[in-house]
Amino acid sequence: METLLEQQRRYHEERERLMDAMAKEMLHPTKTHREKINSDHRLKQLVDRSTECATELRDLYEDRDGLRKEEVAALSGPNEFAEFYTRLKSIKEFHRKHPNEISIPMSMEFEELTKARENPTEEMQNMVEFTDEEGYGKYLDLHECYEKYINLKGVERVDYITYLSTFDQLFDIPKERKNAAYREYLQILLEYLESYCNRIKPLLELQEEMEEVRSDFERQWGDGMFPGWPKEAMGALTHAGAHLDLSAFSSWEELASLGLDRLKSALMALGLKCGGTLEERAQRLFSTKGKRLQDLDATLFAKSKPGKAGKSRDSERQKELAALEAQAYRLAELLGEQRAATRDNVQRKQARTGEEREESDEEHFSDDDSDDDDDDIPYNPKNLPLGWDGKPIPYWLYKLHGLNINYNCEICGNYTYRGPKAFQRHFAEWRHAHGMRCLGIPNTAHFANVTLIEDAVALWQKIKSSKEMERWKPDMEEEYEDSTGNVVTKKTFDDLKRQGLL
Repeated sequence: METLLEQQRRYHEERERLMDAMAKEMLHPTKTHREKINSDHRLKQLVDRSTECATELRDLYEDRDGLRKEEVAALSGPNEFAEFYTRLKSIKEFHRKHPNEISIPMSMEFEELTKARENPTEEMQNMVEFTDEEGYGKYLDLHECYEKYINLKGVERVDYITYLSTFDQLFDIPKERKNAAYREYLQILLEYLESYCNRIKPLLELQEEMEEVRSDFERQWGDGMFPGWPKEAMGALTHAGAHLDLSAFSSWEELASLGLDRLKSALMALGLKCGGTLEERAQRLFSTKGKRLQDLDATLFAKSKPGKAGKSRDSERQKELAALEAQAYRLAELLGEQRAATRDNVQRKQARTGEEREESDEEHFSDDDSDDDDDDIPYNPKNLPLGWDGKPIPYWLYKLHGLNINYNCEICGNYTYRGPKAFQRHFAEWRHAHGMRCLGIPNTAHFANVTLIEDAVALWQKIKSSKEMERWKPDMEEEYEDSTGNVVTKKTFDDLKRQGLL
C-alpha cells in the first residue's frame, strides 16, 4: 500500500510534469483551425488533471484524519529503523507475491502524450464531435433553433440568413408573446450555444461568465433597464383600486351617481366582483356598508383576485425569462466571429448550383486538409496568383490574361507588373506618378508606355525644345506698318525708327 508521503511526492511530480506538458502544448504551432481546437482540448484535459492533483495535495496537507502526522512521527520517532525494516519487509512481500509486476514510470505516460501531439492518430484528430454543417467549429448549426423560432406564434417569419443576424434580438419580441413555447425555444437555443461554446472554447470559464451575466442582470432588472422588459408604472387605481367612504351615502342610488368607473375602482379595492350594470355595482358596494370583509358573502368576491401571490408569480416568471435572455445575449457576443462566418458560408452556399455544392462536399470529404484556415499556405508550385477563395487560379486563366509575361518599370523603382492589363493600368497609378514627379516630368499622355528613365528624360527635352520652337516670339512675328504702307517686323520697325528713317 502506498504511504501518504509517497502519495504527496507522486502528486507533486505529476503536477510538475503537467505544467511542463502544458507549456509545450501552448508553444506547439497550430496551423489549422482543427489543430487549434484539438490543442485547446488537450490543454483543458491537462488543466483539469492538474486541478485534481492540487485538490488531493490540499486534502493531504490539511490532514483532517491525522494519518499524515502519525506517519511523520513514526519516521522521525525513536524506532525509525524498525519502521524502515517493516516497510522494507512489506515491499519484499509484495514483489514475492507479484514477481512479474512491472512498474511503468510516469515519464513514459507524458512521452506518449508528446508523441501523440507530434503524430496524431485519426482519433486524436477528431477529439470533438461536430456536425457536417458546423465544419469542425467554423460555423454554427442553428437549423433546429430556427425551425422552433418560426413556429412561435406572433413572431415575424424570416429566412435563415436573417435569423442568423437577428436571433439575439430578443428584445424585439413583444412581452405578451413570451409564453411557454417561447421559453422552450429559449432553452433549446441556450443549450446549443453553451454546448457549442464549450466545444470550440474549452479553456473559457463559462460558469464564471454566466455568474457575471447574472450579477449584471440583477442590477439592470432592479433598475428597470433590462432590454425588452421595462419597469411598469404601478398605479393605485389600475391595480389596487381606490377606496370609497360609504358613510356619506344613505342609499345605493346615491352611489350610482358616481358612475361606472368610480364604482369599479372601489369594488376592486375591496376585492369584490366589479362587473355588471351600474345598479348592480352600486347595490353590491352598498351592501358592504358597516360590515367587515370576513362577514361578507363569499359569492361577492372575485374568483381570481389580483393578489400579491399571483402578481409575484408572474413577476418571477418574467424575471426567469429575462435571465435566460441575458445569457443568450452574452453567448451570442462570445460567438460573434463564428456567427459572421456562418452567415457568409450560408450565402456562399446559396449562390452555388447543385452540382457545385456536390463537388464542394466531395472535396470536403476526400481532402483531409479541407478545413485549413485561410492563412494556411496552399500548394502552388507554379506561383500562380490567388483567387477570391484563397486558392491558385487555373493555369489556363493565368495564360489567357497574359500573367506569365512580366513588365519592369524603371521609373517605378524597377517594380514588376504581371500581365499587360496591370502594366497599362499602372501608368495612371500613384507609383508611376510619384516616379515621374521625382524626375521633374509631368505624367502626361506623351509618356505612355515609357518605362526607362533615360527615354523619359530625352523625350521631355525633345518636347520642351519643340514647345520652345512653337512659342510665339513678338520680336520676330509681330508686324508693323510704316507711313508708306510697308509691313515690317517689330524689330525692323524699331531699328528704322531709331535711325530716323520713318
